[in-house]
Amino acid sequence: MYIERLLKVIKAPHVSEKSSIALDKNNVIVLKVVNYVTKQDIRHAVCMLFSVKIKKINVLMVSGKSKGQRYNLGYRCNWKKAYVILKRGYTVDLMNMEQ
Repeated sequence: MYIERLLKVIKAPHVSEKSSIALDKNNVIVLKVVNYVTKQDIRHAVCMLFSVKIKKINVLMVSGKSKGQRYNLGYRCNWKKAYVILKRGYTVDLMNMEQ
């Protein structure tokens, strides 16, 4: 059951200009993760899925934007983002992850 939980930790890679620059320069991958996970869960999931060594993990909560149409006001969901810094010599191919 623990392995099944680790497979659900990572939702998707966060693809943006900033994350692609971080991957090229500093060997950092940026991931969207489930809101309730801890750094240890993220560490185990990334190590298991990609077979890499991790140097450091930074996690932050991204608050949802307020969106409105005419008189209705709504909010997008909050989500968690993880910056995973890999040790030297390890790389991750994010193109295979998106499939």
